[in-house]
Amino acid sequence: MKYLLSKVMLASCLVLGGAVLSPSIAAEPAAGPAKPDAAKGATLYEQGDAARGVVACVSCHGAAGNSTIPANPNLAAQSHEYLYKQLNEFRPKTGATEALRKGVDGAPSVMTAMGASLTEADMRNLSVYLTLQKLSEPATATNPKLLERGQKIWRGGIPDRNVPACASCHSPNGAGIPGQYPRLGGQHPSYIEEQLKLFRAGHRANGPMMNQIADRMSDSDIKAVSDYAAGLR
Repeated sequence: MKYLLSKVMLASCLVLGGAVLSPSIAAEPAAGPAKPDAAKGATLYEQGDAARGVVACVSCHGAAGNSTIPANPNLAAQSHEYLYKQLNEFRPKTGATEALRKGVDGAPSVMTAMGASLTEADMRNLSVYLTLQKLSEPATATNPKLLERGQKIWRGGIPDRNVPACASCHSPNGAGIPGQYPRLGGQHPSYIEEQLKLFRAGHRANGPMMNQIADRMSDSDIKAVSDYAAGLR
């Protein structure tokens, strides 16, 4: 009888032990995305990947993200969260026929084609690499006649048209707020101007707040504040 009872107790302990262990096994966290690799991002940025049709980013955005072509933005020192978000939004989301970020007149942005072959890891690696680079060749303001108007809009907005001060989101020195709003200081003025007009036209639909703000701005407002932002440090 004692022998039989011992076997029953042993079996019960094994069952209970298994029940106790099972939750801990089930609770193991699922593997998340791999940690971004800046070195891999650098290689892809500088060399591309011909086998996958990935063009070297340096050919348009310059060494270490310092663009010498006004139509192509500086990417150095931009927050990695912002860069990753933009790379994603140049591509149509699942089930969509168009990307949120389009180009002039609503045509697909050149970046839609450029980013089509990028993987999730590629985008994260590139973004982290670029955020670590120094903006060593920032653009500058180009028109002294626009300084006063641009400064007023940047610092105080346009109250009578409900345009907020740009500095409230992009910071007084244009550095932006990492993870939320991009760096605009040192960006090419013509590029900023084009993006504001794309927001205004609704062709860049990945920033509803900016669609509303730009819609209240005239061409002269946009040109003045774009030039002023380029000179911020």
